Amino acid sequence: VKEMASLSLVSSACDVVSAADGSSKESQPCLRSVCDAAERGVQSPTEARASCVQPVLATLQPHVAAAREYASKGLDKLGEKLPLLQKPVEQVLSGTKELVLCRVAEVKEAVSS
Repeated sequence: VKEMASLSLVSSACDVVSAADGSSKESQPCLRSVCDAAERGVQSPTEARASCVQPVLATLQPHVAAAREYASKGLDKLGEKLPLLQKPVEQVLSGTKELVLCRVAEVKEAVSS
């Protein structure tokens, strides 16, 4: 999860969502109250479950390590095949817009001729 979160595309998308979340909470006090209550409600059971799951995770540690290594290799291969993951979301969006505009211009040219 940490490796996936460190990918530029994922990281920048999380930053965009976080900024939108923060500005929404600031501009809408009612929304802020609801979101804060929901966040507190999720944190408590999650913290309680984490303490119960810890002994099981210790037992499964060798298997978790093998899965982590396998997932890491898979992410490396995915990063090689999709260099898009190494770019921030703004760069991906602008590149996509340029590509669409180029294709639309080609279609217009083909239709007009």
